[in-house]
Amino acid sequence: MNRMVVMERKVTKFGNSLGITMTDALKQIGLDQGDTVSIDVSPETGEIIIKKSTRVSLPEGISADFMDTLTNVIEEYDQTLQGLKDR
Repeated sequence: MNRMVVMERKVTKFGNSLGITMTDALKQIGLDQGDTVSIDVSPETGEIIIKKSTRVSLPEGISADFMDTLTNVIEEYDQTLQGLKDR
């Protein structure tokens, strides 16, 4: 059962920046120092949503064009590839 955990924190000054501490909340979603997050800000509702980033960086030497071509080939030959996998 997933339930939302409500926490209150005070905004604090960190150098020239404003921030909040939320180590426990970050650990609950599996984040650790050095991890990348995605941040969605909604000025209309006053909400900030922080999610663990699912973006994958390409290894050195692999271009975005190559990945686009590979994706197109996989989509085009999906049924054939599935048939080979199920043999």
